[in-house]
Amino acid sequence: MRYTRREFLATAAAGASMMSLAPGQAFGFDTKDAGGAARYHRHNVNTPQGQKMLASYARGVEAMLRLPPEHPHNWFRNAFVHMMDCPHGNWWFYVWHRGYVGYFERTIRKLSGDPEFAMPYWDWTTQPEIPAGMFEGVLTPTDKAYAPYTGNLNVFTSFIKPALTQYWTTLSPAQRSQQSARGYNTLEDLWNDVTGYNAAQKTGISGNMAYAITCGARYLSKSNPKLDAKTTADVSPHIIESGLMPTDFYNEDISRSFTSSKTASHVIQPDGATKFSVLEGFPHNKVHNCIGGVGAIDPGPYGNMTNFLSPVDPIFFLHHANMDRLWALWTRKQEVFGYPILPTGSDLGTFMNDPFLFYVDGDGQYVGPRKAGDYVSMSVFDYDYVGLYGKEAEQQPKYRRASTKIAAIKSVRSADAASVVIPNQLIQRHLSVKAPQTLIAEITLERPGGLANTREFDVIINAPAGVTRVDADSPYYAGTIAFFGPVMSGMEMSHHATFAVPLPKTLQAFSKLQATSTKLDIRLVPSSGQAPQSIPVHDVSITSGP
Repeated sequence: MRYTRREFLATAAAGASMMSLAPGQAFGFDTKDAGGAARYHRHNVNTPQGQKMLASYARGVEAMLRLPPEHPHNWFRNAFVHMMDCPHGNWWFYVWHRGYVGYFERTIRKLSGDPEFAMPYWDWTTQPEIPAGMFEGVLTPTDKAYAPYTGNLNVFTSFIKPALTQYWTTLSPAQRSQQSARGYNTLEDLWNDVTGYNAAQKTGISGNMAYAITCGARYLSKSNPKLDAKTTADVSPHIIESGLMPTDFYNEDISRSFTSSKTASHVIQPDGATKFSVLEGFPHNKVHNCIGGVGAIDPGPYGNMTNFLSPVDPIFFLHHANMDRLWALWTRKQEVFGYPILPTGSDLGTFMNDPFLFYVDGDGQYVGPRKAGDYVSMSVFDYDYVGLYGKEAEQQPKYRRASTKIAAIKSVRSADAASVVIPNQLIQRHLSVKAPQTLIAEITLERPGGLANTREFDVIINAPAGVTRVDADSPYYAGTIAFFGPVMSGMEMSHHATFAVPLPKTLQAFSKLQATSTKLDIRLVPSSGQAPQSIPVHDVSITSGP
């Protein structure tokens, strides 16, 4: 089910554009302090308190770098928790990362000597560039402090692999089972994904390396800190608002779902049934790729943020604090209007009971068997977000649900496109300032595998046949869909995936409406990299939301 935001907009000035509002304001929420009920407060990194937290963060990172590789709090050992256990492309994405960042926050609190430490967040929507402080000292993985460990692959292997080998022997049967489901039956299987070696093809693929050399550990730099134009589009208010609109925690129609695919376990990575929700498929994935250099330095090797050892780059935790903040904002919106904040029916037990087995707590101890349900509330780590929302949100009127689903009309496959005919009434509603309903395309594609390296594809609509490259300001450009991480042979990922793509209001197709309905020819072209000029679109459907 879907519903409109008409009531939300009652708080905005008449005729105000949604693009001028911060995400919280777009839903009628006052973005003042949440009230200070929690013990710890996560601040925007650009505030004075956020800068104070950044100084403590640097002290904690320095301490973690100095620890021996056998210590669970060692900086790189902490990153391997993500490598071995993180979920992407499924509905455990938010809750697993909440636990991971929460325990990490406790670790920094202890090792920095700051008992008030809370992870600052980086709001890339209002600041589409890496915060200046993240280029100073150990807060950038290109700093000289990392060179003794990541100077080259041999150095990294000699430093960390013996400790990982010993750790592997201590895994419980349950942990071994989860690693096997992930595609890692031995440590060597995992290590192949660190080095980018494809055992099936017996070749190394530089862009698939999870390891990154010190000098290339981050693509964006102090002299080049800004997100590129397509990434900036992927984190724009329009995208964020579209990602916050769903009323269902999970819905099989991904345009109606806040989270990505429902899978049997969080360790199952993007496979043939993967559907990426708006917020994971756009801002999350694209920011990772931009920071690490996907596109700019194709075909790799890339920086840390492009792969599953991404927590080696300290910006990872500010990025995920912001993703967690958006989950908190969505949850608050659901609570205010009386809608579920979690899966419902039999799905609730499936979601809540999935075991999380690899966390390390703030004292350096392995966390015993815990379940996803232990981390659905921020109260488990006793924190809140300063600037998230205010009590005024509770005074907003309850709004109704509504939805229109349009079946796709596929084009001839040889054209590498799918066509869908949309009633002009829905397009006009999409373009209306007073009725900011969004058209969302669900686009299914087959990701190239093997030696192909393209991770990002531009969605272009009604473009001439000869158009195979577009800029973010092109009248045909509808956005860039991005995969996070390579196709890793150890995880045995299949390459079929669906993305929810909020269509912009600026498309040339919308300025040339036909009689009563308008045909959209949707194509995918590589945003960069070595790949065919176009990628087959398997299916397209359009939802008129919210």
